[in-house]
Amino acid sequence: MRLTQLRSFHAVATNGNFTAAAKSLHVSQPTVTTQVAQLETLYNVELFHRVGRRAVPTEMGERLLALSRQIFGLEGEAVQLLRESGQLRSGHLRVAAVGPSHVTRMLVSFHQQYPGIKVSVSTGNSQEVLERLADYRADVGVLAQLAHDERFVSWPYSEHGVAIICSAQHRFAQRRSITLAELEGERLILREPGSTTRTALERALQTAGVSPQVVMEIASREIIREAVLQNVGLAAVSEVEFVPGPGLRSVRIHGAHVRTYAHVVCLAERQESALVRAFVHCAHKTRPPAQGQ
Repeated sequence: MRLTQLRSFHAVATNGNFTAAAKSLHVSQPTVTTQVAQLETLYNVELFHRVGRRAVPTEMGERLLALSRQIFGLEGEAVQLLRESGQLRSGHLRVAAVGPSHVTRMLVSFHQQYPGIKVSVSTGNSQEVLERLADYRADVGVLAQLAHDERFVSWPYSEHGVAIICSAQHRFAQRRSITLAELEGERLILREPGSTTRTALERALQTAGVSPQVVMEIASREIIREAVLQNVGLAAVSEVEFVPGPGLRSVRIHGAHVRTYAHVVCLAERQESALVRAFVHCAHKTRPPAQGQ
């Protein structure tokens, strides 16, 4: 297998079609098509399903893409090391985060110190952030749920309480705080499995022996917010993520330790990367003071 063949495959898989892949590689489309075909013929595999003008990786193509991301990610680091001599005047930092509230201050600090570095941010729950780090789609992550995994290293960043949000029509709307016991039988809207806010609340409810009525499970923060505004039910949110608005109220939980946390995380094998070290340094400089419940 030649590296040019793998590079053509990677370009098609990441761009979604042969034309865009050829343009990204600054070669002709027939060249890319030939190199991918040679790779398929050489190993007697099918790497793409051709759907109109789209090229969708097969199961084997997805597995090869996971490896090519590692290869070309490392190649990019080598080129950057040689070209910039560690001065970080250019490059591309890919950040995966559980939400904008956890990462914005870090990004501002990083951009101010390294304005020549392009930064792209993807969001998802904690499990999705770890998956992006593990398959080299992200360089550094900012997440809340931290499971013991020797593949990763982490640094603590912040700690926040979990609040309950409700509509202005709900009986809790005029309250500053409630107890967990008062959630017994209440209609509750939960985030998707993997959400740290959901996990923190469920653990606290289980410990307290409280059973609310789960009426919806929604992955989108925006849809949850709208459902709460319509008085469909209550929802839990990290206090740092709550955005006040007409018809919406935030009520603190009294007498229970319900918290979410933020950590900066990367693959252990990449912790000495200049880009990762620079981002971690900026994160340390912007750490907020600990918040009380």
